[in-house]
Amino acid sequence: MYAISLGDDGAELRPLEPWLAEEFLTHMDRGREFIGQYVGLPDVVTDLESSRSYLQAYAEKAAADTGRIYGIWTDGKLVGGVLFRTMDVEHGLAEAGCWLEPSAVGKGLVTRAARVIIDWAIEERGIHRVEWVASAANEASIAVARRLGMTKDGVLRESYPHRGKRHDMEVWSVLAPEWRAGKHAS
Repeated sequence: MYAISLGDDGAELRPLEPWLAEEFLTHMDRGREFIGQYVGLPDVVTDLESSRSYLQAYAEKAAADTGRIYGIWTDGKLVGGVLFRTMDVEHGLAEAGCWLEPSAVGKGLVTRAARVIIDWAIEERGIHRVEWVASAANEASIAVARRLGMTKDGVLRESYPHRGKRHDMEVWSVLAPEWRAGKHAS
């Protein structure tokens, strides 16, 4: 299996595949409440069967070129991930997202991992617009969108029902020319 280094701290980005279902479930169990504050992933991955099924669905998306999922490992331990929830190569659109367990917060892991997958999507797959959709209350995720050079497109008011409450969702995006200009500026 291949791994992409995320920096000098030993963090790596690797594909999350169905055979990693047990490790994925263990990771979800460690961060279930923290991760579940704003995203439904921990409510979907609740046992080994659902973990395997979730990863299998992304394996099928990867085969169809409609999505991807990657894990972030530090010191050999799965601590989070980034993904393309959707990817429409024909129309040049993708929606990226992320999650982390509490032990991995504040280390820049998501920003570094998202840069890798966004760069790949734009440069290798010809994606023109990458979106980042986050709960308006999820300050950490919104900060990642800003660090990625994204622009806030707007707010979808009370559009996401999650754990008995409707959340406002912010939509952020970066266009391929902006991404390229930002890479050369840094």
